[in-house]
Amino acid sequence: MNARLEQYDNKMKKTVEFLETDFASIRAGRANPHVLDKLRVDYYGTPTPIQQVGNVTVPEARIIQIAPWDKSMLKAVEKAILTSDIGINPSNDGTVIRLVFPELTEERRKDLAKDVRKKAEDAKVAVRNIRRDGNDAFKKLAKEDVSEDEIKELGDELQKLTDKYVKEIDALTEVKNKEIMTV
Repeated sequence: MNARLEQYDNKMKKTVEFLETDFASIRAGRANPHVLDKLRVDYYGTPTPIQQVGNVTVPEARIIQIAPWDKSMLKAVEKAILTSDIGINPSNDGTVIRLVFPELTEERRKDLAKDVRKKAEDAKVAVRNIRRDGNDAFKKLAKEDVSEDEIKELGDELQKLTDKYVKEIDALTEVKNKEIMTV
């Protein structure tokens, strides 16, 4: 790949990776430990990911179980979940914390699907902005004795990259929407 195109390819790839991470944190009726990825617990004064203070398991399809290695962390983990935007009340039995995911209503599924489409559209806009920045940079190359043919070729290659990543975003969106709408 052309060295001038590589930076734009990397930026587009990072946009898609960010979208994948974002999609992983959207709960779709099944217990997914990734909904805890953004949560931090105060672990002796240091904000620490929940996965690093205990075992996070999925014993059943709609339950996440968190077993802190240090039992004194139970309250801190519970507090982190309560203050988050997950929208699930943890149940603490003194040794483990359980998060029971309720079945999603049809209306909630539609809201989540709409949210997924919005995030996907934002990612597409980001990819197109990267394309625009690339095209602007390529136009400036004309001043540096780069032929118009080369500039046009770079623009065409950048468009192919853009199309590739937009297709990837569409595919991810379709998969996530299927996951959300499956009862």
